[in-house]
Amino acid sequence: MYDLIIVGAGPAGITAGIYAARKRMDFLVVTQDIGGQAALSWDIENYIGYQFITGMELVKKFREHLEQFKVGIKEGEQVNLISRYKDTILIETDKGNYESRTVVIASGRKPRRLGVDGEDGFKNRGVTYCATCDGPLFAGRDVAVIGGGNSALDAVLQLSKISGRIYLIDAAPQLRADPVMVEKAEKSGNVFIYNNTMVERIFGEKFVQGISVSRSGRTEDLDVQGVFIEIGSFPSSGFVNDVAKNDTGEILVNCRNETSVPGIFAAGDVTDVPAKQIIVACGEGAKAVLSAFEYNNKHA
Repeated sequence: MYDLIIVGAGPAGITAGIYAARKRMDFLVVTQDIGGQAALSWDIENYIGYQFITGMELVKKFREHLEQFKVGIKEGEQVNLISRYKDTILIETDKGNYESRTVVIASGRKPRRLGVDGEDGFKNRGVTYCATCDGPLFAGRDVAVIGGGNSALDAVLQLSKISGRIYLIDAAPQLRADPVMVEKAEKSGNVFIYNNTMVERIFGEKFVQGISVSRSGRTEDLDVQGVFIEIGSFPSSGFVNDVAKNDTGEILVNCRNETSVPGIFAAGDVTDVPAKQIIVACGEGAKAVLSAFEYNNKHA
C-alpha cells in the first residue's frame, strides 16, 4: 500500500515525483516513458532559467533531478484501469497491480491521427508524428507537415534546418500558431504554406513518395518523402472512468487539482487546465502532490 502513485512522467509527473520525494511520501511512478510531449519539442524559449533549450535536454535535466531522490519508477508500463474501492485506489497495469491511498494522474496527451488512406500503411516508412525523433532521417529530402498550430510550426522550424522543401498543409484559412513562429517559418526560404488545404491520401511503394491534396476544388500531388502529422492531440485519460471529464476527455479539476473522486488528483495536459505549457504542467504537478499530501494527513 503506497501513500501515492503518480501515473505519467512528463513535466507534471516528474515535478510531482520531486515534490513527493521532498515530502518523504512512500510513492511510485508508473509511466510508459520519461518526458512525454515535452521530449518532442525542439525549440523551447519560454521555460524560466533557459533562454533556449531543446525538449530532450530539458527532460534530461528533469530526470536527473528526479533520480537524485532514488525514486521508484516503473518505466515502460501501461496503466489500463484506475478505480476506487472503499478507502483504496486500485491501479491495474499491463505488468501488475498496485494499491495506493492517493493517485496523481499526469498521463498527458497522445498525438491525433489524420485518418486518410496510406497513413497506417506508411507509418514508420515516411509517416511520423515526431519531428524531433525522426527529423534527421529526412535530411535533404522534401517533406510535408500537416497542421497549423504550435506543434506543426515547431516541426517546420526543426525541419527547415535539415530538409529540402517543406510543405506546410493546413485545413484552416489561417495558421493558429504563435506569430513569432509563423514569421520564422516564412523567412526560412524553404517553407511553402498551403492554407485551406486538405490531405486526401498518402501514397508510395515501399516508402512514402507523395501526398494528394485538394484546395479550391482542385487536386494536386506533392512529391515528398516524409509526412509529419502535427494536428493536435487528445488526453490520455481512457483508463480512468469514474472521474468527471469534459467533452474532449480532459479530466476536470479544481484549483487544488482534485477530481470528482476523493483521493484521485490530476495535473498537466490530461486536465482541463487551458494552457498546455511545460511550465504550467510543472506547477500543476507540484500543486497536485501538495493536495495529495494534505489529503493523506487528514485521512490517516
